[in-house]
Amino acid sequence: MWGISYWAVPIFSSLVWLAMLISMLTVWVYDGRPHYDSMDPNQNIAYISDVGASGLKPLFIAMSAVTVVTFDIAFILERWLRHTGKLTPNTSIWQKIYSTIAIVAAIAGAAGLILLSIFDTLRHPRLHNVFLGVFIVGYVISAIFICWEYQRLGIHFREHSVLRISFWIKLAFILVEVALAIAFGVMSRMKHYNTAAILEWTIAFVYFFYVLSFFIDFMPAIRSKNYQSNATEMDMARAEGGGMGDGAADGTQYFRGAPRTNDTNGFANGNGYANGHNGLANGGGNAASYKPEPAPLPSRNF
Repeated sequence: MWGISYWAVPIFSSLVWLAMLISMLTVWVYDGRPHYDSMDPNQNIAYISDVGASGLKPLFIAMSAVTVVTFDIAFILERWLRHTGKLTPNTSIWQKIYSTIAIVAAIAGAAGLILLSIFDTLRHPRLHNVFLGVFIVGYVISAIFICWEYQRLGIHFREHSVLRISFWIKLAFILVEVALAIAFGVMSRMKHYNTAAILEWTIAFVYFFYVLSFFIDFMPAIRSKNYQSNATEMDMARAEGGGMGDGAADGTQYFRGAPRTNDTNGFANGNGYANGHNGLANGGGNAASYKPEPAPLPSRNF
């Protein structure tokens, strides 16, 4: 139940982004697909930044800022949950370094989006393009390093399929977004602005799915903040003792106060209780041959 609050962060962030894109696209279509001042004379399809540079600039700035700030909070929250053991913990210092680089790159990408929405393409075209590059490159680098972290985690925790799912989603995002970004740059360079505009909208919608996918990462964090996950407890037990920490779980541990390696001989080889009964039954002879059952020692299964 506690995990629902963790899921809410990337879901909220992605929905804000989607609402902004749909609002901007709807307004442009509803207004009759106007040709904005920032558009090229041969351009018929508006860029997101063209719509954002018009009357929707306050919406563009506000919703872009909310999206990336909450998304970066999701990155930081994921790091904190791994540190506290509510998610599968990092197994090496390198994984922590990958995670830190991913957070820093995400913050840089967030700054790029906020700044490109402020320095619009109509009044500050050069700065707008620079910050657009910072936004795309920042989140691609962030995705690369968090993908790297998840790949290493998946090797150590093969029983957690969510790590593999998250890894492949992030890898797919990297491949798709890089391909689309290259195509966008080529089309813009060749002045095929309509094609470039379509690619820009596509990149934005793919980014929505990438942000949304982070709710999968928080699925294992479903226990109270006062407890660790079962997987984490088992991993810690294996790390500390090579076993479960319970005599009942380890065949080489004690059974009712004596090592289990001798319990079969103690009860069946004629040295104890069984031999005493045989002596009485077979002899009727010597009462001294009878050996009473020893009193059980206190159990060590606790």
